[in-house]
Amino acid sequence: MSSDPQPRPPEHVAAYNGLIEDPTLGLPSLERFREGQLSNRLTFGDRMVSMALRPNLLTRERFQAAVSAARAIHGALTRLERALLRDQQLRAELDMDPEEERLALADPGFRYSSPSSRLDSFFAEEVRYVEYNAESPAGMAYEDELASVFARLPVMRAFRKRYRLRPMPVRRRQMDVMLRAFRQWGTGEDPVAAIVDWTGLPTAREFELFRDFFEQRGMHTLIGDPRQLELRRGRLHLEGRPVNLIYRRVLTSELLAKGPEARALADAYLAGAACVVNSFRAKLLHRKMSFALLSDDRYARLYDAHQRAAIERHVPWTRKLREGPSTRHGDPVADLVEHVSRHRSELVLKPNDDYGGKGVVLGWTVEQAEWEKALKEGLERSYVVQEAVEVPREPFPVALNGIQFMDLAVDLDPYLFDGRPGGVLTRLSSSALLNVTSGAGSIVPTYLVEGRA
Repeated sequence: MSSDPQPRPPEHVAAYNGLIEDPTLGLPSLERFREGQLSNRLTFGDRMVSMALRPNLLTRERFQAAVSAARAIHGALTRLERALLRDQQLRAELDMDPEEERLALADPGFRYSSPSSRLDSFFAEEVRYVEYNAESPAGMAYEDELASVFARLPVMRAFRKRYRLRPMPVRRRQMDVMLRAFRQWGTGEDPVAAIVDWTGLPTAREFELFRDFFEQRGMHTLIGDPRQLELRRGRLHLEGRPVNLIYRRVLTSELLAKGPEARALADAYLAGAACVVNSFRAKLLHRKMSFALLSDDRYARLYDAHQRAAIERHVPWTRKLREGPSTRHGDPVADLVEHVSRHRSELVLKPNDDYGGKGVVLGWTVEQAEWEKALKEGLERSYVVQEAVEVPREPFPVALNGIQFMDLAVDLDPYLFDGRPGGVLTRLSSSALLNVTSGAGSIVPTYLVEGRA
């Protein structure tokens, strides 16, 4: 649910917005903003990654609040993963495919199943984490490159004369955790990396940006489709070249759906022929059900007192969608499905294993008949139901018909590297369901505002 637009933006935001309204700053900034993205091909298909001409300007206090919450929730998720690995009955709650489960139980050869991950949140009065991207957190290269574009805008140069800013680059952190996992996996060889996902995706430009970044820092890197991989004589090959460090962007479910034609990556992983980051074990926590296992009172024993308090404060009520009794905020619920049917305006239905907003139904945006249809589908498949959270909206200058101000929903998503927060993905949208690929939807870089210059 969206909150009302802030009647008075914070002082630093108002200062930035005021600067961009000055035509001697705004119009040249708009021109360089477009040129910078198009010349560097920062696009989803043929659309610019960012339509918003203001970065996310976070105070240190708000950033530290988000980071503190992220650490606590990640700690709870780590405990949950350990429990899932040892408890088959608990693991059954995830509704995993048998082959997904087999891959998840295999030892990845390094400490963290997700060397890089992302907690997706809305930060209004309180930070509320709604999903955990444990498999393939995207957006890092776009964040870093957009920061370079913004640094050259006249409006940003003027703003830096008033405020001290600190960018939060993330690609270096991604490379560091990949190399750390590779050393732990340990063959003593030099890494030869392959970024692996399907050919022809609109996000392909990000793979190129990562490849160039890795190459500039001495790590030879290829980009390939999973179907191009070959496992020969115990070694994984791409384009005839042995590769031993896989930056896995392809999702497990999509990989397995292709069957034998894309089997080499999973076989290499099981054989210990390649270090695969993130591991296939990441699937355990990537499913939306992980938040139900955090939120549901029945599993409170898995977490310590500090983690339980953090879950109560920062994770919305979430349950696996199924018939039968449950609880909500300590109160008994006679039948969960009936309860969900009656409280449409407060709830969201989400597929347990999908991404990009696919299949998500926001109860307050649909009529009761459509909600009932979604409920029926959710029971036939694997869904969770989650309590709606307040979605903050802020005024942003947007490159539509010149420059116009729009109140956009703000999605604040801290990246975690080996469990430690570092950098943030900020997504903006004019729609109720965060969509960065249409209208005013955008990714913008995130800066810490460290005080006046």
